[in-house]
Amino acid sequence: MNFTGLSLDQAPPISVPLRFFLVAPFFAILAALVLFNNGIENLERFSPSTIAATHFITIGFFGFVMLGALTQMLPVIANATIKKVDILATFVHIFIILGVLSMVYGLLYSLNTILVGAYILLGLGFVLMLVSIMNSMMSVTHFTPTIKAMFLSLTFAFIIVMIGIFLLYEYANGDLSSVHINLANIHATLAIFGFAILLIVGVVFQVLPMFYVAPDFGSFFEERFVYIVGLGLIAWSVCSLFYEEYLFIIKIFLMFCFSYFSYALWNKFTTRKRKINDITVLYFKLATVFLVVGLFVWNLGEIIVVPEIISGVFIGGFIMASMQGMLYKIIPFLIWFHLNAKGYMNIKTMNEMINKKLAFAQFGMFVVSVALFIVSNFVPVLFEISLIVFILSMLILEYNIFVPYTIYTKTLKKKPDFDMAAFGDMSGGVS
Repeated sequence: MNFTGLSLDQAPPISVPLRFFLVAPFFAILAALVLFNNGIENLERFSPSTIAATHFITIGFFGFVMLGALTQMLPVIANATIKKVDILATFVHIFIILGVLSMVYGLLYSLNTILVGAYILLGLGFVLMLVSIMNSMMSVTHFTPTIKAMFLSLTFAFIIVMIGIFLLYEYANGDLSSVHINLANIHATLAIFGFAILLIVGVVFQVLPMFYVAPDFGSFFEERFVYIVGLGLIAWSVCSLFYEEYLFIIKIFLMFCFSYFSYALWNKFTTRKRKINDITVLYFKLATVFLVVGLFVWNLGEIIVVPEIISGVFIGGFIMASMQGMLYKIIPFLIWFHLNAKGYMNIKTMNEMINKKLAFAQFGMFVVSVALFIVSNFVPVLFEISLIVFILSMLILEYNIFVPYTIYTKTLKKKPDFDMAAFGDMSGGVS
């Protein structure tokens, strides 16, 4: 592993990212249960059950994994310390959990008062975290491509949070404006492409050479890509509101940009120096396929008469596959790193912390669940089966990422192999 340029002594307490990581799979399970309970006949884009399940995935799974990654990576790769991060993470964690649960409950049972509480809690949680993170980035002196991608991603995140609060406010008041659908489309597109995918791009810029000894994307691509995509997303948003006749052109442009990124990412994994049998590589390769297919369906779905939900599944599949790959890589690294910082040397390696057979089985079940879900749009009898397989996949994922945490807690009960206290404050923020 290559740790060049990292400020490892600035890492936050391990409890900060783990509280977000470890709860994420449960929200994916809740999403599946909502769909299971409401049936495929209610699987329409703007039905309450679809909106509820979508936000269990986007806020509960995507959001929590991304917030956990940000709290861990920013202090380390940019020396951007988030003030009182442990206290902040505790409140944000509670606010967002209560907010998304209230939102889903309010939507499913048309409880407007509950929806008011939902947008207040979600607004507080996300705004507190986003403002704190972006404020910490103001002290960064060297904006690497990863930091630029993260900052732009957070900017889009702030926009989608504001739009989301407004949309939920309209639902709570039972009065949808004439631009509600347009704003909902912008909210969804910026959330997927602006926040989630750009953040994944930034993370990939960092972890590819660090963990996989793979070549970088080249200075031109890394310096320009996120800005080009950012301008494309702004153009898409403007056209959605005022010039819908030009949307197809912008969509083709975005499809080209992200397809090229998918090709480049696949190529980097194929030509990397450290070619090992790693579940995370499979997840990232799967993600590139999902993204390209999803973009194609997003652009041509109406022409080839494919249900709109399928493009969301493919593009969401890219994000979900990428994040599962990140969880399998980041969590063992965090456990290994924090134990080493405390003086524990005789511990399992990162590759030994997760059962490989279980990880590959979970990967296979995830792929099968997505395939069955897509086919169920044409063969409805497969709908419940796809959800059951997905739930089993997420339960195994939760077990796989929880095991390293049990290794951490059990190891702490033993005496360290080396007394780090002799070096004073060298372990920095590690705890």
